[in-house]
Amino acid sequence: MEAQPFQEFDVPIVAESAAGQRRNNITGYLFALPWFIGFFGFTLYPMISSLYYSFTSFNTMQAPKWIGLRNYTVMFTRDPLFWKSVGNTFYYAALSVPAGIIASLTMAVLLNQKARGIRVFRTLFYLPTVISSVALSLLWLWMFEPSYGLLNTFLSWFGVKGPKWLSDPAWAKPSLVLMSIWTVGGNMLIYLAALQDVPKSLHEAAFIDGAGVFTRFTRVTIPMITPTIFFSLVTGFIGSMQVFGQAFIMTGGGPAYSTYFYAYELYDKAFVSYQMGFASAMAWVLLVITMILSLAILGTSRKWVYYEGDK
Repeated sequence: MEAQPFQEFDVPIVAESAAGQRRNNITGYLFALPWFIGFFGFTLYPMISSLYYSFTSFNTMQAPKWIGLRNYTVMFTRDPLFWKSVGNTFYYAALSVPAGIIASLTMAVLLNQKARGIRVFRTLFYLPTVISSVALSLLWLWMFEPSYGLLNTFLSWFGVKGPKWLSDPAWAKPSLVLMSIWTVGGNMLIYLAALQDVPKSLHEAAFIDGAGVFTRFTRVTIPMITPTIFFSLVTGFIGSMQVFGQAFIMTGGGPAYSTYFYAYELYDKAFVSYQMGFASAMAWVLLVITMILSLAILGTSRKWVYYEGDK
């Protein structure tokens, strides 16, 4: 029997009906519904409510009373703790953010070596990140204890009398900065991934040109990981502007209001004094400050952040 030649057939494309398209759209919206509920119910609505309350006198026991800009006027001109909390927060951010970047990058460089058991060390350095802030605060309370704490005991072995740490206004904020370095494991992993993504060909070319280890690190590695440094800088700054838990658990804002951070005063106004309107105004001021400074950092990135493909 003679084989029949292959014949091509045009398969008609059936256009999807309007009803089917509508049904697909509804199905998609239903899948996205939990996100919409969460966004509108727990993000957008609270933000709009907070903006309205910031212009009112509201103590949660009575209906909000419109007072215009009085909360903002009192905040900037008649609340001495406001400027104290702003200064404490910026002091903490100025120390903790660079210290965190340097510590996490240093650990990433050390843990990027090819050595036996390196994965165990990576895990150990990351572990403090997954411990709750309350547990860490209690641990460091013991370490900072002036009489029998681990740090002062260690210093006494070398004949050095340790400071009072959290009991001394001059040492309270630096103590919390020192504690913040303990939890840089998350950034360490990010830097570790960035270091492993640096092309080896660049290091080989620099080595052939006679560049040493330090020169290759400063001239090749650092420029290639500047996007990661920039990300760490922005997120670290935003996080440091909201520091609260450590001071609340360990110092109560003291001594002498030395750890009375911005978020701590916001908490005091909202949940201790029940000045919800004033606290809402503080929250919006914090948002504006954070946005302005984040945009300022973003503006400087053009001068020092290198992206692959830039000329």
